[in-house]
Amino acid sequence: MPRQVIVNADDFGLSMNENTVILRAFQSAVISSATAMANMPAFEAACALAQQPLLKGRVGLHFNLTYGRPLSRAILEQPTFCNAAGEFDLNLPRHSLWLARQQRDAVLQELEAQWQHCLDHGLRPSHLDSHQHVHNIWPIGEIVARFAARQGVPVRLARNLGQNLSLPKRLFKHLLNQRLRGLAGATADYVCTPVDVRNAAPPADGLLEIVAHPTMLGRDFGDAYLNQGESLSKLLDNRLPGVRRVSYSVLARPQPADTTTALE
Repeated sequence: MPRQVIVNADDFGLSMNENTVILRAFQSAVISSATAMANMPAFEAACALAQQPLLKGRVGLHFNLTYGRPLSRAILEQPTFCNAAGEFDLNLPRHSLWLARQQRDAVLQELEAQWQHCLDHGLRPSHLDSHQHVHNIWPIGEIVARFAARQGVPVRLARNLGQNLSLPKRLFKHLLNQRLRGLAGATADYVCTPVDVRNAAPPADGLLEIVAHPTMLGRDFGDAYLNQGESLSKLLDNRLPGVRRVSYSVLARPQPADTTTALE
C-alpha cells in the first residue's frame, strides 16, 4: 500500500454545482485536495470556500489552456491557443516537443495571470496541475514545472499507473515525469484515476495522487471516470484501507520571500 494518498478533485470553480459537490466531498473526507480554474464563472466563490479551515492550504491551481477566455493578452494573438473570438481553442498535438519563443512566452504569461488571479482572491495555490492535462505536452510541462519551482509548490506528474498504457506511452510518460520532477523538485510518486485504483493493485509504497472528478450519487459520491452508480467513496475505502488521505502540503517547501505576486 502507498504510505499516503492525495485524492484531488479537479475543476473547482467551474460552476456553482461543481463547487457544491467538491465542498461536500471535502466534508465527507472523500477528497483531500482540489484544484481551481482561475478563469471560470464560479472561481471567486471557490476562493471564498477555500478559506474554510477544512479546505485552507489544500487548493491548487488547475492551469487552463483549453476552455473559456484567457486572463492575459499575448496568448490571444497565438492561433495555436486561441480562436478569433478570443477563447481558448488549443490546436497543439499531444506529442509536440517544441514551441516557438512567442508561444512559450504567451503560455508563461497566462500561467502567471492565472496564478496572480488566485493571489488577488486570497488563494495561494498549494500545487499545480492542468485542465485536460495540457502540461503533459512536453514544452508546456516544462513551463509549468519551472514556474512551480519558482513558487515553491509541487506539480502533478503525468499518469503513470494503469493497465491501458501502451509501452510507447509508458516510455514517454516516464521521460516526461523525470523532466517534471527534475524541474519542479516536488511531486507525488504515482498518479492515477479511480478506474486505475479499481482495476489494478495500488503501488506498494510512496505518495499516490488519485485524479478525481466527483459527482453526487444520492448521499454518496460517484466520479466522472467511474461507471454510472459506482461509488467513489466505497472504492477508495475498499482498495486503500487505512491509507491516510493528505494534501500536497506534505511536500511543502519554504515559500518565496514575496508571496503577494507571481512576478519577479
